[in-house]
Amino acid sequence: MSEPDVDPHGPHVHGPHVDPRDQDTGNHPADNVDVATLQTRIAELEDLWRRALADLDNIRKRAARDTAAQQATERARSAGEWLPVLDNLDLALEHAAADPRAIVNGVRAVRDQALSVLAGLGFPRRDDTGDKFDPVRHEAVATVADPSAEEGTVVHVVRPGYGDGDRQLRPAAVVVARSPSDPDEPPERAS
Repeated sequence: MSEPDVDPHGPHVHGPHVDPRDQDTGNHPADNVDVATLQTRIAELEDLWRRALADLDNIRKRAARDTAAQQATERARSAGEWLPVLDNLDLALEHAAADPRAIVNGVRAVRDQALSVLAGLGFPRRDDTGDKFDPVRHEAVATVADPSAEEGTVVHVVRPGYGDGDRQLRPAAVVVARSPSDPDEPPERAS
């Protein structure tokens, strides 16, 4: 009987025994060139990736600076729109001892000027009397039984609203008509 082959590296569990001297180590000159080329390419790609990240970070910082500058410019422009209104209020105060009717007319003119500034900024004053109540545009502060008005209609504007559509500075505070025969409605309230 012949003795079985003994593996000097210990027993192996899987597959037949292979002498390590018979295995290909993969150290071919062509393989070394390919690995070196691939390592160089990986280094190039990593460099490009880092540069792209740096560029993205710079773009974010530039956008933040540009946005802040644009906001500051717009705030200054909006504030500048109000300077003539303040000038006219100062003039009215200088002439406080004048005829009361002239003061009232001056204050009215300043209010009209302020309304014009708001309209120029995109927030015109609305006259909502007679409009159907809209919870987006109106804030109901009271209801009133009014047989001459359709139910759900604005019958009185307590505080006007400014702006239209999505650009609303504030909703109008309004009194809304309700049915005269609606017993579930709370009594009228005023503000």
